[in-house]
Parts: sequence; structure tokens; C-alpha cells
Amino acid sequence: MGRTQRTRYTSGVTPADPHAALGRLLMGLVAAATVAAVAYRLDTLTVRGALAATAVGGLAVAGGWDWGGLLIAFFVASAALSRVGHVRKEFLAGGLLAKGGPRDAAQVLANGSAFALCAAGYALQQSPLWYAAGAGGLAAATADTWGTETGMLSGTPPRSIVSGQVVPPGTSGGITIAGTLASIAGALFIAIAARAFGWPAAAGWAALVGGFVGATSDSLIGATLQARMWCDSCGAPTERAVHSCGTPTRMAGGIVWLGNDAVNVAATTCGAVIGVATALALSLGGS
Repeated sequence: MGRTQRTRYTSGVTPADPHAALGRLLMGLVAAATVAAVAYRLDTLTVRGALAATAVGGLAVAGGWDWGGLLIAFFVASAALSRVGHVRKEFLAGGLLAKGGPRDAAQVLANGSAFALCAAGYALQQSPLWYAAGAGGLAAATADTWGTETGMLSGTPPRSIVSGQVVPPGTSGGITIAGTLASIAGALFIAIAARAFGWPAAAGWAALVGGFVGATSDSLIGATLQARMWCDSCGAPTERAVHSCGTPTRMAGGIVWLGNDAVNVAATTCGAVIGVATALALSLGGS
């Protein structure tokens, strides 16, 4: 980026106009509520999920309409991908996944809170590092979502990212070649979208690197630390407290409070941190 860009990323911080940010927040809440209402009618969000999406969207727009536009790009693309092969995905992993169907508030916040907080940070202090953090965090959510949705339909069974053993479709920490390529595509999608909205080149690289690393951390945590349950009646693994057969499950490993939503929070936070590190590395390297 050269000396000019290096200065921009290390000290180019300007105060924000609080009145403008507040105005965007209010308009963003209205716009986000409209989009969330449509998503609810399309059975993509639950009622609480729609309320959470309104809050996340409002905070995103507080940072600027470009932040809101990038969030919408993530939501629309990911929601559309989740519809592909929905019936088959439900058949393959319906009894394994902790949640299915419309996204609830916890899922919305787990995927979007890091990005929303970065947007709020930019609304208060206009440092370009917020771009890198936001792009990395959102790209991690996108990469994880695209990898999961595509990997579920892979013609080859997933394997644990840790042990390499074959695991059932939908298992946390299970990866496939198709899913991995989709993760990279998801991170690249956010990188291209960020550049299209006029974000700095370093933010694009932050999305690409932070997105892939964040999604990989999701798989690693999912395979090692995420709570794993077991249904004695069916003799099957699951993420549910009560299996689809109606039988209460028991702990089979992992940390009891570390569910899929908590893992997603960790992954998006990792993506944001790696995004900032990537931008700073590019700046120090003079790229």
C-alpha cells in the first residue's frame, strides 16, 4: 500500500459526527426492520430472529450505508444458499443439528454481532482498521455458512478436521473438499463486495484471510471443545438436549455451555482479529 496507506492504517483516525451516526442508526433500524419483516414472512427468521436482525442491521447502518449494504449481501446470499437442497439437508442431519428451520435470535447475533460492533466502532471513531475487523468477522460468518451448506450436499462423506475419521453429515468439525472450496468462495464474496462498496484494498484481503481462518477455527473448536451429546435410544450423536426421537440426551464430550452459537461467536471474533492483523501486516510491509 505504500507509505501513505501505512500511515492511514496506523494513525488515520478521525472523529465521527455523532448526530449523523444517530440519524443513520434510526434510519437503519427502520430499513432493517423492513428487511427482517420480509425475511420473517419468507420463513427465514423467527420473530425473535427478526428483532435481533433489526438491531444488528441498525447498528451496521450507523457505521454507514455501505456497512448495511455489506450485511444485506451476506444475509441474502447465505439465506439463498441455505434453501438449496433444504429437504435433503434436513434428512441427512435433521436429528444431529441443534437447530433447524428459520434462524433464531441467538443464531443471528452469533453471526452478525461482531460485524455490528465493528460498524458501531467506526460510527464513533472512523479508523480504517474497523473496516478490516468488520470485513474479517463477516467473512468468517459467510465462509462458515457457505462451507456448511455446501458440505452437507457433498457427494463424499465429511471427515473430522482433527482425526480425519469419517463423521455423519452436519457434524461440527467435519469438512469436505466441496465445503472447503465453498468456504473460500464465501470469504472471497465478502472481499469482492467490500471492494465494490468502496472499502480499502486491505479490507478485501482482511476478508479473504480472516474469513478462511475464522471458518477453520470454527471447525477446530467444533471438533474439539463444542458440547457433544448422545442419544442412548437411537445410539446416535447429536447437538440436541432432546433428540428428534423425543429422548433426552446425555453429554458425550466437550464443554457443556459451548454450543454451536458460542462457537460461531468465537469464529467471527477470530475472523475480525485476523482481519486487523492482516491489514496491519500489509501496511507494515508497504503493500
